Amino acid sequence: MTKISLAAHPFLLGFDQLERLAERAAKGAEGYPPYNIEHQGQNGFRITLAVAGFSEDDLSITLEDRQLVIRGRQAEPEEEERVFLHRGIAARAFQRSFVLADGVEVVSAGLANGLLNIDLRRLVPDSVVQTIPISRK
Repeated sequence: MTKISLAAHPFLLGFDQLERLAERAAKGAEGYPPYNIEHQGQNGFRITLAVAGFSEDDLSITLEDRQLVIRGRQAEPEEEERVFLHRGIAARAFQRSFVLADGVEVVSAGLANGLLNIDLRRLVPDSVVQTIPISRK
């Protein structure tokens, strides 16, 4: 069976990366940590991740080829061995990725009350209509 690519359609010139972006976005669709995505204003977004128990030093946020990657890894406590009767608070490492569209930039990130907030903004181009001159050969 032949795989038909959406980007192979003649009206979608230059969209060959779209399929790769969709595949990257679908990878790692694990449920930890839980997150929200909010629309803020006309061109703003906020991603909020529930990262209870993680400090700023345990978290890293990087932008790699239009992919926002949030990683968390808690340091092992150097205390004496603890015995849990019940352990319901997840303390495992994680990586959560979001593919950003062209023109979307990360504005800020903050950690408060166990929630990591990442604010994004879509840059609005000055002009949407562009006139292309026709030259004679």
